[in-house]
Amino acid sequence: MQMEARVGVAVDGGVRKLVQPPPKQIGTVSQLLAGGVAGALSKTCTAPLARLTILFQVQGMHSNVTTLRKASIWNEASRIIHEEGFRAFWKGNLVTIAHRLPYSSVNFYSYEHYKKLLKKVPRLQNHRDNVSADLCVHFFGGGMAGITAATSTYPLDLVRTRLAAQTNFTYYRGIGHALHTICKEEGILGLYKGLGTTLLTVGPNIAISFSVYESLRSFWQSNRSNDSPVVVSLACGSLSGIASSTATFPLDLVRRRKQLEGAGGRARVYTTGLYGVFRHIIQTEGLRGLYRGILPEYYKVVPGVGICFMTYETLKMLLSDMATG
Repeated sequence: MQMEARVGVAVDGGVRKLVQPPPKQIGTVSQLLAGGVAGALSKTCTAPLARLTILFQVQGMHSNVTTLRKASIWNEASRIIHEEGFRAFWKGNLVTIAHRLPYSSVNFYSYEHYKKLLKKVPRLQNHRDNVSADLCVHFFGGGMAGITAATSTYPLDLVRTRLAAQTNFTYYRGIGHALHTICKEEGILGLYKGLGTTLLTVGPNIAISFSVYESLRSFWQSNRSNDSPVVVSLACGSLSGIASSTATFPLDLVRRRKQLEGAGGRARVYTTGLYGVFRHIIQTEGLRGLYRGILPEYYKVVPGVGICFMTYETLKMLLSDMATG
């Protein structure tokens, strides 16, 4: 009779350690598919809130302080419906999916492989049952995975931001037109505008997200091993999204504004580097300006990151069962 693998807690020499069953293994194609579908589904479900977040983040570039104070989520949502129509909430979602499929595939796939590599590091290998060592593996593995995924798919991320930021005036007619126009007007390097800030944002964001998610899930499973894995993944993913977004939101706001510099033939707003952009925002909008759009961001990440982790874990189980069945 096959023994069921259970999560438990072992005590060795007074040290409390989490004991988990070995993860089910799936092939490369299945792993890439699970990651891609998870990312695309979560982004599609939260596309309206993602667009609201971007619009709030870039308001300070072309609006005065009085207008900014009057802005609210409800007012902006109403404006979109009346001026652009309900479907406009998903403006740029096609390019979001085109970006998220490879991004999430690379992100989850590289994370699993970075974890394996980090566990082979001598110091970490000697303490592989230690909670702190596990946290270190998840943090650095997640950070490197985020940087890898962001770098390999960055032009699509930039195009997605510019398409979502368009309101009444349509300068870019689609993915292909946007890529062609940016290369023509800003050069090939224009496709990588804001990449440095993006990597500074994505690295810590994914690092925090994966480490918080893995830690919460391990703790939950060690205390409530009979709970549904789907519910655990959804709840832990949502909490990890809140933690990572709160920590890195100011950097994300700056990267969005850097991505939109020169978009649609508009004049450059920021002529300095990262520090200069931060200083300009604080001087013109105050410290609160660094968190402009954080509310719709929270509304987005709570279901979005939860759905992403839940879908990924569920697909991994299904694909693993299909492979072994």
